[in-house]
Amino acid sequence: MTLKSYFWGMRIGALIALAAWILVVLNIDPDKSGIVGQILFYVSTFLFFAGIAILFFTRIRRLATGNDECALSHLGVCFRQGVLAALLIIGFLFLQQFRILTWWDGALVAAGILLVELYFLTRR
Repeated sequence: MTLKSYFWGMRIGALIALAAWILVVLNIDPDKSGIVGQILFYVSTFLFFAGIAILFFTRIRRLATGNDECALSHLGVCFRQGVLAALLIIGFLFLQQFRILTWWDGALVAAGILLVELYFLTRR
């Protein structure tokens, strides 16, 4: 697989996730649908933000190295960092849903995500 085909696949996946998110926001009433509507909202939001973050981190890695092979060899790291960035956003949204998001709670969520990333970076 080339980096160009990977980028196109991720772009199409992110656009499909965006379309799913728009459909969920426009067609599902969270008061009537209950937990199912909330799960659909969070899953579609997670997939969209994960796709965008993975594309972003892969692009940064490619620009930093100037080499497509190096960026291809680090796709796993970019994927993990994109998923963790999406989990951070979902964590913020979840805290905001219950109106308990303050700056120190947000900092604790960000620190937890950072600790998970540091664990993966130092594990060898």
